[in-house]
Amino acid sequence: MIKAFFVDFYGTIVHEDGEVIKEISKIICDTGKVDEPKDVDLFWWKDFQSMFQNSYGENFETQRDLERKSLEHTLKRFDSDADAIQLSEKMFAHWVKPPIFEDSKEFFERSQVPLYIVSNIDTDDIRKAIEYHGLKPAGVFTSEDAKSYKPRKELFELALNDSGFKSDEVIHIGDSISSDVKGAGALGIKTLWLNRFGKEIPDGVVSISNLLEAFELLKK
Repeated sequence: MIKAFFVDFYGTIVHEDGEVIKEISKIICDTGKVDEPKDVDLFWWKDFQSMFQNSYGENFETQRDLERKSLEHTLKRFDSDADAIQLSEKMFAHWVKPPIFEDSKEFFERSQVPLYIVSNIDTDDIRKAIEYHGLKPAGVFTSEDAKSYKPRKELFELALNDSGFKSDEVIHIGDSISSDVKGAGALGIKTLWLNRFGKEIPDGVVSISNLLEAFELLKK
């Protein structure tokens, strides 16, 4: 029997910072030695991912620190004189006041089981975003709490242990196949891939196009 939902936050409940990233990439392109913003995006993403994947336990660094470091590396790589701190603040401003998807508040209001947010983000940032939108989750678990990022198991284990539920008693919903579906699934948690934009659905993945569709699984 499903007794609770675990739900990702950025990209699932609220919008990711993709538009802000595009703006920053263009600024770097305009102020540095690079042909196209996509070249900036590719280097920046690879650099961030490299640090992100090694950030856990004693080597854990917050999302803010990782983003700022990867941005500094990117500015240096493309010889841009833009200010890393000023550019970083554009991302951080989005994190605390992100636009919310239309179905999210109704999802919180209608759910007959507790909703727990499980997110790769710094604790203070997500709590500000939750307060900004007036959401009332039963609990919030962050990568900063677990000193580990999804898809590693530590964040999901923290959420299970602190909420008191077993892995077969919750459904985890998220927009990332790698972080949410594979990460939670590795612990035996039933998963739903939130596929808002009609992408091709991988074999074996259960998908929904909006959060409200998740309620149908509670009836089964």
